[in-house]
Amino acid sequence: MSSDRLSRPVDWHEARAVAAGAASTLGSEAVSLDQAIGRILATDLLALSDVPHYASSAMDGWAISGQGPWRLVDRPVLDAGLATPIVTGGLIPAGADAVLRSEGGSVRAGLLESVSANTEPHPAQHIRASGQEARSGDVVVHAGTLLNPAHIALAAGCGWDDLGVIRRARVRVLLTGDEVDESGIPGPGRVRDSFGPQLPTVLRMLGADVLSQRRIRDDFAATVEAIRESASSSELLVTTGGTGDSAADHLRAALHSLNAQFLVTRIAMRPGAPTMLARLPGGPLVLGLPGNPLASMMGLLTLVAPLLAGFQGRTTAVGYVVSAAAIEGRTGSRILVPYRLEQGRAVANGWLGSGMMRGLADAAGVLVIPPEGARAGEPVESLPLPWS
Repeated sequence: MSSDRLSRPVDWHEARAVAAGAASTLGSEAVSLDQAIGRILATDLLALSDVPHYASSAMDGWAISGQGPWRLVDRPVLDAGLATPIVTGGLIPAGADAVLRSEGGSVRAGLLESVSANTEPHPAQHIRASGQEARSGDVVVHAGTLLNPAHIALAAGCGWDDLGVIRRARVRVLLTGDEVDESGIPGPGRVRDSFGPQLPTVLRMLGADVLSQRRIRDDFAATVEAIRESASSSELLVTTGGTGDSAADHLRAALHSLNAQFLVTRIAMRPGAPTMLARLPGGPLVLGLPGNPLASMMGLLTLVAPLLAGFQGRTTAVGYVVSAAAIEGRTGSRILVPYRLEQGRAVANGWLGSGMMRGLADAAGVLVIPPEGARAGEPVESLPLPWS
């Protein structure tokens, strides 16, 4: 990679493509059905038996054989002219032709007669045939599917107890900032930690397996050691702060000392321009997020989302929403703007400073404003929020 490529801010779309291409799928693991929701299916899911695996009644009533009236019996096998009571889901007796609904029949002196105005029952009526939903060996869910609760219910019905899913990237989080307080109201010159309480959860929403979170000093040697230790047992290390070029920012220098390959050094966007991505020798990736809260979240949505999707064998795509008003652009850069929806159109929120979270907290998504700006009434690229 050329020094020119590293020195200039990377185009926003290019940075996302680099992040998506930096990841590769991690193999599969077996998890119980209740743990498979939200995971990616590794191989095609087959029905292990016919579904349903036996013929059952769709109604409360009587299983009948032949023409009526029918003599009531309690037998597992019916000959012509016989009937037996049955409930919804009950096993259809051998020899049964149909099910007569309870409201469609009348019993007198041990004989069942149909009183339905619709000439019920006709052959096979109200019987759920074996294999009606799937035959044994049928593919019912294809590999690569993001599993939802309905998929899991289907898998259970097909006989599965656990499923093979794509393994999630193991992620460790490093928080920096000697001026950060983790509780209470900070004094002058200090700030409250806004990353620790939420960043691991957001990463899990995006498909990460977060192994640990720790805070380190703003110190070069401490940064190098923390990166070396954390990266040894993870696919991705996410850091906050230290991505600038001041005397208190040590991440870039630490990565250089560890012979990291810089994939993205800066991104042509506001806020979040110092967001960076590097690969350590041996393969682990380091995603450096800026220290300001909104800038960090914009970096996370820009790079972490496609990166974690890549580990899952998925892709991400931007959407589009119509802007309610004109929004000014910035030459050579994209502006990321949290928005709310009013009458189906995007309205930019206030509180857009890189350290402000109020605008994002009330957002439906994030507008990606191109350098030339956006006109009122035209579609604008937008990023979804993992929690909405």
